[in-house]
Amino acid sequence: MAITAFNDQAPDAPCVTEYDERHHRTYWRLLDAAAEKADWCEAVRIIFGIDPAAEPERARLVYDSHLARARWMTETGYRHYLRS
Repeated sequence: MAITAFNDQAPDAPCVTEYDERHHRTYWRLLDAAAEKADWCEAVRIIFGIDPAAEPERARLVYDSHLARARWMTETGYRHYLRS
């Protein structure tokens, strides 16, 4: 699977953004990895193509912000898709 271009920090907007729309599959992958208790270093390496040993701060920021956004999408953001 090709790695989609991404920002180092996921959006923190109160509504679903175009970025969220483009990265919903990434969010699903992160949620799956978290549910399986996968090591975050392995997840960020596979999902984002970042080496956490070479870029530890960036890797952690990317992982944490995108996982937080993925969780927001499941708790709040999904309502966007229920509107007619």
